[in-house]
Amino acid sequence: MPLALGAREALAKDGVAVRVVSMPCTQAFDRQDDAYRRAVLPRGVPRLAVEAGTTEGWRKYVGAVDDPIAGVIGIDRYGESAPAAALFKHFGFTVDHVAQAVRGIAACGG
Repeated sequence: MPLALGAREALAKDGVAVRVVSMPCTQAFDRQDDAYRRAVLPRGVPRLAVEAGTTEGWRKYVGAVDDPIAGVIGIDRYGESAPAAALFKHFGFTVDHVAQAVRGIAACGG
């Protein structure tokens, strides 16, 4: 959450409005009725998921791989070893990288 909130702050300085949604349990979200799910994640709105792990499963919430207003930042491989701060930077878990990804998605349809 701090990463997403930091990116939101950085984007706000540029006049880009961003809504951050925390979804710690996708199963609980999926159990909600359709009206609630659409209120939280409206259709046709640019979306970016940030997951410090596998991206598997997040396309269900953000959109298809070929959807220009959807993206996922995550890790789909393993084997790197380094201090956490170095790995986060390596995999793009920085405020600047997340904000740039949002700008790119928003430019395509937001």
